[in-house]
Amino acid sequence: MSTIGALQNPKNVVDRRVRAARTSPSVSMFGRMLVRAAVLRRRRAASALLAMVVAAAVATAMMNLYVDVQAKLRTEFRNYGANVVVVAKNGESLPSDAMATVESTLGTKTLAVPFSYVVARTNDGQSVVVVGTDFARARQLNHWWKVSRWPQAPEEALIGMRAASAVSANRQPFDLTFQGKAIHLVPAGMLQTGAGEDSRIYLDQTEFQNWTGVAPSTIEVAASGTAADVEAAVRQLTQSLPSADIRPVRQIMEGEANVLNKTRATLYASATLVVLTSALCVLATLIGWVFDRRRDFAIMKALGASERLVNGFFAAEAAVLGVVGAVLGFLIGIGVAVWIGRVNFHAPVVPRLSVFPYVLAGSVTVALLSAVVPIGLLRRVQPAIILRGE
Repeated sequence: MSTIGALQNPKNVVDRRVRAARTSPSVSMFGRMLVRAAVLRRRRAASALLAMVVAAAVATAMMNLYVDVQAKLRTEFRNYGANVVVVAKNGESLPSDAMATVESTLGTKTLAVPFSYVVARTNDGQSVVVVGTDFARARQLNHWWKVSRWPQAPEEALIGMRAASAVSANRQPFDLTFQGKAIHLVPAGMLQTGAGEDSRIYLDQTEFQNWTGVAPSTIEVAASGTAADVEAAVRQLTQSLPSADIRPVRQIMEGEANVLNKTRATLYASATLVVLTSALCVLATLIGWVFDRRRDFAIMKALGASERLVNGFFAAEAAVLGVVGAVLGFLIGIGVAVWIGRVNFHAPVVPRLSVFPYVLAGSVTVALLSAVVPIGLLRRVQPAIILRGE
């Protein structure tokens, strides 16, 4: 039995090889023709491949940056202060649970800072605006404030540049009086914004409330998200705090929306321009392929190749260029996006693998569309005329 099996095994192997050769000769031949076409015309293949790589790299970088740039720009805009203001109506104080309501309504990612305002008097009778706030939150909200030193102790005050001349020109301790009750303060640092903050004196909220008994009347909120998200936050706060006036800061919201729209338009325009340029380069290369290989295609037709087979072969060449260009361009594009993120935003850009299917589909589509005109030229190839050398 073992001898019979040994004799049968070679026959089985030969039969399998014969069946495999019968079922896949066209596939193997097709692959060899594609490889040979690229090897024999390396310069034209390299130029077309380079165009596809550039287009895929730009598309990958732009699509990776699109989401990250929006998030990073919104973060940068949050450094310019609040985009929503909650103000008590009729000059009264906000409810004692207003801060908790704001934070619970908008979520933990929202930054809310309370402010209380009174007009106090100096020893020589001058009026000055004094503000109570949470310095830790105010510092986080207003990165754009120029502060020489933030207060560290309860009795320390942050003095606006213009207010300093009225209360402590030499930065010495001073006294303020409100409704007959005095407080002794020590200047901690100077504040300069170029706006109304320069004429105010800022105290710790607890110390301020112990001195004046005045609760916060304003809450400045940095709400994250798009302009639509901020508008939705305003509506939610209006329902949660009916006793307060909720107002979005239009300058910041509109400025943010304009910058994001212009950034989006710039990314789209740049990507579209590069893709169109690459498509023209691929088109020119493929047309050159048709003229260089007219004799090859004429021989294929003379040997019985159908019009559909010749066109499919040419389209396959273009599709392979698109696939290879997409893979190489995707890897390069991720590197470019990471580099741009570090240089411009000093923060890493997260590579998004979900972008690759879109880049691959787009590259193949561009390659196939670029092959439409050359395929039309292929149909005009007449084997008899070409092989006679006419």
